[in-house]
Amino acid sequence: MNPATFFSHLWQDYVQLAPQAARIQQVFRDRGEPIVNDHVTIRTLNLEPISLAALEPHLLAVDYQQFEPYQFPDKKFDAWSYIPPDETLPRIFLSELDCAALAPASQSILQQICLQSNPEQVNNIAIFWAGRLWQPISWSDYQTLLQESEYAAWVAALGLHANHFTLSVNHLRQVSTLESVLQIIDELGIPLNEAGGRIKGSPAVLLEQASTLADQLPVEFADGEIHSIPTCYYEFACRYPIADGKLYQGFVTTSADRIFESTHVNPPK
Repeated sequence: MNPATFFSHLWQDYVQLAPQAARIQQVFRDRGEPIVNDHVTIRTLNLEPISLAALEPHLLAVDYQQFEPYQFPDKKFDAWSYIPPDETLPRIFLSELDCAALAPASQSILQQICLQSNPEQVNNIAIFWAGRLWQPISWSDYQTLLQESEYAAWVAALGLHANHFTLSVNHLRQVSTLESVLQIIDELGIPLNEAGGRIKGSPAVLLEQASTLADQLPVEFADGEIHSIPTCYYEFACRYPIADGKLYQGFVTTSADRIFESTHVNPPK
């Protein structure tokens, strides 16, 4: 599978969980703006068969390269970023939850869902939009996970998907600042993630980021129970040049930490 086909499948799956993203992109297209994706983020667990190490070979097979590792001790996950084979493609941010850092009850829930996963599915790049590889968890198990780790609850309830796509502010022609982009989002009535401020980062750290709050959609839990939970969100990024004049390629952990709160049930202010 070539990268264009890969991202097409990933996007079509993602917008089912983040209908706001398609709406936002259309608004910018209607304004004559080019839509360039800065990066895509995918969440998983550090359990087999869906660990980062098990999923990473698919990215390397489409010529992505490991760039930098990141640690998020407060949220109990680690990540790697990957840079694309050419500048027309987005970066990828792949993270995995350290399940051993959770309480025994949460660990047991996550171990049980991974035991249901078919290792053969991981051999196909379509794993990145496979969704749940296990039977729906119970609403009570979701609440158990949520009390300890929003990340754990999200993966257990939804499975494997792109968590968010990101509009590159650098490629816009008429709107030159991230704040101007956010004013357009305000006009659409789509709520923004205010945790740590509307804009995370600054030119001083070479990256500014902002995001919407995740859409909330009905999801099936065990015994056919349906509950609306946060699904996926849309991000905006503006990068600044490093000493050689090229745009900064990495991520800022303090900013990314707050961006990840876009899927919280009760987003912090």
